Amino acid sequence: MISGLVKEIYEEIIELRRDIHAHPEVGMETVETANKICAKLDKYNIPYKRTNNNGVIAEVEGKKSNKIVMLRGDSDALNQNEKTSLPFASVYEGKMHACGHDFHTSMLVGSAIVLNKMKDEFEGKVRFIFQPGEEIADGAKHMIENGAMEDVDMGLGIHLDPLAKVGEISARRGADWAAVDHFYITISGKGAHGATPQDGIDALICAASIVTNIQTIVSREIDPMKPLVVTIGKLHSGTSFNIIAEKAELEGTCRSFDLDIYNALPSSFERIIKNIASAYNCEAEIVFNRVAKPLINNDEAYDILEKAIDKVGLSFFEAKQAMIGEDFSEYCDYAPCVFAHLGSEGGHPLHSPFVNFKEETIIKGIELEVEFALEALNSINK
Repeated sequence: MISGLVKEIYEEIIELRRDIHAHPEVGMETVETANKICAKLDKYNIPYKRTNNNGVIAEVEGKKSNKIVMLRGDSDALNQNEKTSLPFASVYEGKMHACGHDFHTSMLVGSAIVLNKMKDEFEGKVRFIFQPGEEIADGAKHMIENGAMEDVDMGLGIHLDPLAKVGEISARRGADWAAVDHFYITISGKGAHGATPQDGIDALICAASIVTNIQTIVSREIDPMKPLVVTIGKLHSGTSFNIIAEKAELEGTCRSFDLDIYNALPSSFERIIKNIASAYNCEAEIVFNRVAKPLINNDEAYDILEKAIDKVGLSFFEAKQAMIGEDFSEYCDYAPCVFAHLGSEGGHPLHSPFVNFKEETIIKGIELEVEFALEALNSINK
């Protein structure tokens, strides 16, 4: 039955996907994309509310029950030029759906339509979160602030995997994608002529020591069986070849899976950097932004996903952990949630300007979301 309902709307969903792909919007600026979503929901009389005009929370209510299952799709694009030569390629310079969010959004619209046609066949509600700003990790928090997770009992997120075949899917128990931190370090010293270094306090030397010593968090403070990446990708210091640097600015990222490590990182940074700065008679300022938490799949939700995968007939393999971040992790604080990676044969990795996901992926994506919602409601209503 589900397969037949998906086939009925397939061409309509493909048309929507191509429209969204051709008109990408970045960050929290997904107003026109939200308009397209709402137009489809209006057509099928699916109730919804908008969040600052850039996000949409829709809901399909089945038979009487207070249980709610959430499905999420992100809608924002990337700041890059598309190089696919598709007839529906981006019409906007420097903007492209290179991460598959046009698919995520279109699949979720399709799932809402199918479940709306089946609402007499399940007990409870299915909530659809159309989220902006995943790429900048602001969107999930925004949707949660606008009530997206109120009373939710279980949730699912799906992301396309362009390096897996259509019909394949991967997931894993426990930690899947990593926490993301973005840190800024400012070292203040005292400028002087390069010929009289004794008159200055060299911020550059201090910064160089920080670059090497900050890695001791990985090599000496963390269990070697638990992955952690500390990367300083930017260091700017000095104004001339013959002047002692008065200031140095460093910028980087941390990636981790373990919650204890994630929680300990800010204090470790503070201790090491402040003490190194003091040793060099410098002052240090640290800004440690928590961009996204580790994405840790819930066992109960994972079990439901396995049942849905089996019913849809997808070929399953265990996902490898990746140091990529995903703000879907924010939803996991409010309900048991699970995240899956759907094969789409894009020919290139995520975020490539050449990536071209196969559109038949949409069929399996809708079927999986619908089956998960039904399986989850059946389970939590027992």
